[in-house]
Amino acid sequence: MLTIQQLYDLSHTMARDYLNGFTYPWEALSGIKALILSLGEKLDPAEYDQPSPQVWVHKTATVAPTAYLGAPCIIGAGTEVRHGAFVRGSALVGEGCVVGNSAELKNVILFDNVQVPHYNYVGDSILGYKSHMGAGSITSNVKSDKSLVVVRGGGEAIETGLKKFGAMLGDYVEVGCNSVLNPGTVIGRNSNIYPLSCVRGVVPEGHIWKTGGVVVKKRED
Repeated sequence: MLTIQQLYDLSHTMARDYLNGFTYPWEALSGIKALILSLGEKLDPAEYDQPSPQVWVHKTATVAPTAYLGAPCIIGAGTEVRHGAFVRGSALVGEGCVVGNSAELKNVILFDNVQVPHYNYVGDSILGYKSHMGAGSITSNVKSDKSLVVVRGGGEAIETGLKKFGAMLGDYVEVGCNSVLNPGTVIGRNSNIYPLSCVRGVVPEGHIWKTGGVVVKKRED
């Protein structure tokens, strides 16, 4: 459940062709800046404004005057970037997204309809279609000892070779308020994280991370 194909429906991102070139999503992190620059140069100026160099904003998107859009970035159709949002750069934000007050984005891909609406930090991460981060939840993207990130789960330990690696959220993931996703966290599709959680490792598809790190399978309707 760690591969791009297992985590994401690639029809919901402009990065589809790019991501198809990798097996694991974290392999794509180092090329996000170049991807945005390549995509941006091909965008139709009839559909996208360019308020500053290497910043492309769809004409149907709403960006608050107090929001900061750092280069390079692409803001998709119908997306709302709210008051005080800080897009540091290398952010590919899809259609129908919400980047909320005091949210900070850096080196990320947000699929369509992703919501990071209140006080979120998302760095060196990929968030799948209709994933949602509750108020105050963040991705921690550097280990305290600055060592390289290893993805651990299901008896596996995969060396990523990356010092900066936040979290990979599959489609429809729900992260509860004030949770911390530690470096190298991978959350499978349709999984939920309880509020106030400290998550590390792999959460399988269709599971719930409960208080104290207890992981249980969702009940089927």
